[in-house]
Amino acid sequence: MKELDEKFYLVRSDVLPESMKKTLEVKALLEQGKVNSVFEAVQKVDLSRSAFYKYKDTVFPFQAMVKEKMITLFFHLEDRTGTLAKLLSTVADAGCNVLTIHQTIPLQGKANVTLSMNTSMMRVNIEQLLQNLKKLEFVIRVEVLSSGA
Repeated sequence: MKELDEKFYLVRSDVLPESMKKTLEVKALLEQGKVNSVFEAVQKVDLSRSAFYKYKDTVFPFQAMVKEKMITLFFHLEDRTGTLAKLLSTVADAGCNVLTIHQTIPLQGKANVTLSMNTSMMRVNIEQLLQNLKKLEFVIRVEVLSSGA
């Protein structure tokens, strides 16, 4: 079953819910190495762990998305011959340069793939790329894991 199409929006910080703002603070603390764990970070900003996990993969700082020109995508795929080749072809057709690939060993006919890509030469916007990837018959799920180095 395919997931609903995702859309991305640019939203001013003053209208974001407090829990989303605090999630960004937690992510910054973790990325900068100022804390040793998610538990320590959420305590420091007074946010529940469940709220952090709810928003951590859905809210990103705008400047990181624009500045870095890198994105990491997670895929849950059906294990079929040529799946990875077709996935990489779709990414290349969009003008992305694959930097890293990690694929799990298929279990019960399914595999996970994580791609980190340079998007500086991308010829489509991220929403169009995600739509193109979701249209592939073997793609069960696609998620944006991160952007940035």
